Amino acid sequence: MKSFLIAGNWKMNMLREATRNLIDGINTGLEGLNLDNVQILICPTFTSLGLAQKLTNNSPLSLGAQNMHFEEKGAYTGEISPKMLIDSGCEYVILGHSERRQYFGEDNELLTKKIASAFVNNLIPVFCIGETLQERENNVTFKVLEYQLSLLSDFTTDELKTLVIAYEPIWAIGTGLTASEEQIYEVHSWIANYLQNKFGVTIKILYGGSLNEKNAKEILSTEFVSGGLIGGASLDAEKFLSIIQTAISIK
Repeated sequence: MKSFLIAGNWKMNMLREATRNLIDGINTGLEGLNLDNVQILICPTFTSLGLAQKLTNNSPLSLGAQNMHFEEKGAYTGEISPKMLIDSGCEYVILGHSERRQYFGEDNELLTKKIASAFVNNLIPVFCIGETLQERENNVTFKVLEYQLSLLSDFTTDELKTLVIAYEPIWAIGTGLTASEEQIYEVHSWIANYLQNKFGVTIKILYGGSLNEKNAKEILSTEFVSGGLIGGASLDAEKFLSIIQTAISIK
């Protein structure tokens, strides 16, 4: 039986009332479902984490954050530390998302520090990698991914076993475009082989990039895909639940 992690990245969306309504809707829809092969993660905005912690206390939902600073405390105005995330009930943290790389200049040096800090503080990193459309058209996808993954050589095998990889082709994030089943298989199999050959680990590799309730079955059924990092569809309880139900049905 395949085992899935279905993760919702809410990005900069949802005020507190909308957060309550969405989590309540998801929790209600999960009642009676057999989740033996599916873990569910939601990653709200920082301002909704406290409320989300209360609403997920007695539910199957795990809680994560969308980013963090690598220091545990200090004079870093506007930042949030791993200790603060844990105090807010987080078990996971998304790191290296393409929007963080593009808009905030996050590079391998910074992400190495963030991942190290996550490991030290017992947070599970959801480490995002992916290529731009130009890089894909120039046939350098695997060179880009190899560079992005190269920072993992700083960590132990035991640490890497707790990591989650999210492959997100940048050209398919929020565009409505989705990589083909062949493209997804090609990249996910390459990542899985790279991780096994380089570091001796087999870990979850999520697909992100306009994954929704309509294409979930095709994508999640693809070999080496062990879940999804979902953007827009995770903001709608009915659509998110449909993806979860699809994952449950795949054996």
